[in-house]
Amino acid sequence: MHLLRLLKILSVGVRYGLDEFFLGHERVKGLRALIRAVFFWRSIEGPRAVRLRQALETLGPIFVKFGQVFSTRRDLLPADIADELAKLQDRVPPFPAEQVAAILKRVYGRPLEQVFGSFEREPVASASVAQVHLACLSDGTEVAVKVLRPGIAAVIEGDLALLHAVATLLEWLWSDGRRLRPHEVVDEFAKHLEVELDLLREASNASQLRRNFENSPVLLVPGIHWDYCSSEVMVMERMHGTPVSQVAALREQGVDIPLLARAGVGIFFTQVFRDGYFHADMHPGNILVTPDGRYVALDFGIMGTLTEVDKNYLAQNFLAFFRRDYRRVAEAHIESGWAPRETRVDDFESAIRAVCEPIFARPLKDISFGRVLLRLFQTSRRFNIQVQPQLVLLQKTLLNIEGLGRDLDPELDLWETAKPHLERWMAEQVGWRGFIERVRQEAPYWSAILPQLPRLLHQALARQAQAAAHEELAALLRESQRRNRMLAAIALALAVAAVLLVLR
Repeated sequence: MHLLRLLKILSVGVRYGLDEFFLGHERVKGLRALIRAVFFWRSIEGPRAVRLRQALETLGPIFVKFGQVFSTRRDLLPADIADELAKLQDRVPPFPAEQVAAILKRVYGRPLEQVFGSFEREPVASASVAQVHLACLSDGTEVAVKVLRPGIAAVIEGDLALLHAVATLLEWLWSDGRRLRPHEVVDEFAKHLEVELDLLREASNASQLRRNFENSPVLLVPGIHWDYCSSEVMVMERMHGTPVSQVAALREQGVDIPLLARAGVGIFFTQVFRDGYFHADMHPGNILVTPDGRYVALDFGIMGTLTEVDKNYLAQNFLAFFRRDYRRVAEAHIESGWAPRETRVDDFESAIRAVCEPIFARPLKDISFGRVLLRLFQTSRRFNIQVQPQLVLLQKTLLNIEGLGRDLDPELDLWETAKPHLERWMAEQVGWRGFIERVRQEAPYWSAILPQLPRLLHQALARQAQAAAHEELAALLRESQRRNRMLAAIALALAVAAVLLVLR
């Protein structure tokens, strides 16, 4: 099965002429004539960017998602490819309306005309895993209906199996493969894809995020109509707004673009450090903006979570970076176990300084985080730092945030915008407010334990006394056994001596 899928990937690459990207490198220029001769029969039409997008669409949802991520990296991709890959965000070819109607009839047990007051058969958005149709409930309430693609689970299962095969090859063929823990990274990706394949779980994600940002002046999250939701269908409040990528239209509406960019950074860091629960698929196709300058979040299939330990570690690292305290960054890596215990702090500090110092005090337009990540990767390889799979989603989301910020306001200083949020979070954790909050959280537990303290103390003292008595008895037994062994030895010695005397 893996071999067949691999052959399909190769055939799609050949059909759409993707070898053009590979053959463009000077190291393989000698193969160009050979490849052209082998594939003389094919006819390649259209720009390279269009062919790349079409190939990713043909290969399926995982490849589409990779294209979505890369579409936000205009500092790494040529403009033509970035523009074309951006179409993958919500313009994947839809599946037929007849299939949509059949799915809805099976889920609700009756035709969609009896479920909805009106239903638009043409989807308003079509993505890799599902597509969205606009509709109205019988009482006239406007809703958006998300329907899972038929047969998508089997396709994703096959692609994940192929990725695991590639991960195995990576570990065998590359010296750094095991350190990157590719199987764990694939497992993390699979876990979140599993959520995307259950729209009931996605609905619960949306409900949680909406509760976290209830009455927020900067972020809106659609409400869920639970009576209409299932694992294959999700019905939510219809949201109105302009796609965040249409910057010119937003300016015409009077939206303050620099303020919008700063608000986006604030929303992200609030999700990460206040809630430990963040939207991990923040590409422009999933974000609208209202005329009054508020974000609207869409598509909640991929959400990230962080433990208190993760949040504390990340906050310490971010703040140390902001303060250019590279020694603290190095120490935090070693303390967390990311870097080996035997790592020399001064060497690691010097390497981090060489990577990070050049990027500070510059506007976002002058900073390529893609190149910074490459330098950090080279540094991590030198110091044998372990990749943390649980933070892969956070890293991906940071890349999305950079791409979004670059489109909205190239002058935005991401670091300075984020710093106050981190400092406030740290103050809430280690200051009096953090202490009071932890006391409030633990108060119910204390109220249940305090009345039991006298009894628990008596039981502990009784156990301690009993243990002491047992220990004393054991000591007496040990002493008795020691004396018995001594007497036995003396008796044996006397017996031997008596025998010797008789023999004389």
